[in-house]
Amino acid sequence: MTNWVRFELNDNTHMGTLNGDQVSICSNTLFEEPVLTGETVSLSEVRLLAPYAPNSILALWNNFHERAAAEGQTIPATPLYFMKPVSSVIGPGDTIFRPRGHSGRVIFEAELGIVVGKQCSNISAAQADEHIFGYTCVNDVTAIEFLFEDKAFQQWTRSKGYDSFTPLGPCINTEIDPGGLNILAIQDGETRQDYPVTDMIYSPQQIVAMISEYQTLVPGDLICCGTSVGARTMKPGTEIQISIPGIGTLVNHFDDFPG
Repeated sequence: MTNWVRFELNDNTHMGTLNGDQVSICSNTLFEEPVLTGETVSLSEVRLLAPYAPNSILALWNNFHERAAAEGQTIPATPLYFMKPVSSVIGPGDTIFRPRGHSGRVIFEAELGIVVGKQCSNISAAQADEHIFGYTCVNDVTAIEFLFEDKAFQQWTRSKGYDSFTPLGPCINTEIDPGGLNILAIQDGETRQDYPVTDMIYSPQQIVAMISEYQTLVPGDLICCGTSVGARTMKPGTEIQISIPGIGTLVNHFDDFPG
């Protein structure tokens, strides 16, 4: 099993594979078989970054049966998704900041992220695994009042696209079976979300296949699979953990914008 990480060591950025608390440094880039340099460092010696820089970010809405039932939503005929700017990505340990001058609610959403590893267009769900590089943890942060501020137009990109609003990591697992996973959100030590991937309306493989009917997906695209019930408001000083067993735990703090 390969867990790819990106990290800073001695002011340089490296790729590597994570095994327990040891990082094996690689000389090649993501989407290739790891080529090890032979150098290993302790995880405590490095600063983890977002495991990669996505080309684009697609994020699903209304993709869980439990949430659809709780909110009275109909089951969508196709995956419903929007796009987030890549400038919103941060890594483990980075701070999620409230938008400058904003006093409204900012919520977390624990999600499974699909990392596309091979270009695809009009593929079937049975072919999707050949095009998926791996999976990671995502926190799809939302400044919720901005979404509905204009009654004529729901502002998905604005409400979810601020700098720091897409924490990502800590690694990309290339061999895990997403069907058996649970996604957790832990806020200041209390579990707020704990839901199974099996409750998805569209599975990760179906998501990749169906989106590939509308647009060509390329290596490095990130698809966030949507969230279930339990997303909540973060207050300044909140620690939020997005945890997926087998992938790891993404830890960030939320705070007011400095200054």
